[in-house]
Amino acid sequence: MTAPISLRGMTWNHPRGYAPMAATAARFHELHPEITIHWEQRSLKAFEDFPVEKLATDYDLIVLDHPCIPRVSARNAILPLDAHLSAAFLGDQAAHTVGGSHASYHYRGHQWALAIDAATPVAFWRADLLARLGVAPPRTWDELLALARRGHVEVPAAPINCLMNFYTFCLAAGAEPFASTQVVAPKDAALAALERLRELLALGDAEAWNRNPIASHELVASAENTRLAYCPLAYGYSNYARAGFAAHRLAFGEPPTLDGAPLRTTLGGAGLAVSAFSRQRAAALAYAEFVASGAIQRTLYTQSGGQPGHRLAWLDAANNRETGDYFARTLPVLDRAFVRPRFPGYMRFQEEASLLVHEALRGATAPAAAIDRLDALYRDTLATATAIPA
Repeated sequence: MTAPISLRGMTWNHPRGYAPMAATAARFHELHPEITIHWEQRSLKAFEDFPVEKLATDYDLIVLDHPCIPRVSARNAILPLDAHLSAAFLGDQAAHTVGGSHASYHYRGHQWALAIDAATPVAFWRADLLARLGVAPPRTWDELLALARRGHVEVPAAPINCLMNFYTFCLAAGAEPFASTQVVAPKDAALAALERLRELLALGDAEAWNRNPIASHELVASAENTRLAYCPLAYGYSNYARAGFAAHRLAFGEPPTLDGAPLRTTLGGAGLAVSAFSRQRAAALAYAEFVASGAIQRTLYTQSGGQPGHRLAWLDAANNRETGDYFARTLPVLDRAFVRPRFPGYMRFQEEASLLVHEALRGATAPAAAIDRLDALYRDTLATATAIPA
């Protein structure tokens, strides 16, 4: 008789983060009765900020954000999956990536996680409220601002979201963030990005400064909301495109164009890593491969409320019927999304830079001074990163 194996996993506390992991764990147990997988949850804020290397000492499986990979791999906290999974399987993952999702977990010659979830800021709206207003979803930035001036636009503006959107508007100003080792972006582009974002956020509710994308989806989809009809930029959650998930079903699509060009938003999503400290590596690796496989991603994972990382799931007709074409309509945004830089000090930069940008957008710091502080922080985190072995 095979000895029982118990694995622990950590993900984040939204149905998109937890439900597909619970469903795949249950099915994996049915196929392998000796293996039981217990998934636990942490807040979205903790998902973004809590050191993964600390989680790796307590959990066999970890759902994580790709910018943490350099730091975690430098501390030998997670397994290089290319040393344990077949080249054929990883080749399939690379061939069916959604945008830069798969490559975002590849660092210094190794694949550190599997892209089981893909996301980037997209637009969403309440079709019934827009119809009541007699307008279509804004297609251009000018149309968006006109709707915002009427008080019908929501944008999640918690600090981390302000930073992610700042990158987007740097790109729109013609500057690739982090192309230099001295500044995040040329100062004229950085100031233009702040001003573009400030103009939009100034037209929104004061409470939006504390809202993350989940809160914005919940608010717009709620039965109580009769005013906020449209959001141009928020990490998309396909759950809200499904009938019955919230009081009102949301529609999704591309953000408005700016100066005639589509916006490049900042890639998010989540990867599945295996702890280097796990005493049940073989079982954890087998489950990770099961979850990330095209067959499971396209079916059980998505059907359970997941937002898959495998391209076949995004192209699947049944998944698109279930979500009002969420996947087909937003896939182009993911395919052109900007991938954040990867160096061991980036997570510190992201945490502190989010607050700097948030303060500047709220008027607490002069824009030029905020950009100077942002660039100084960037140089300092780069210098600190050189002291971390990788």
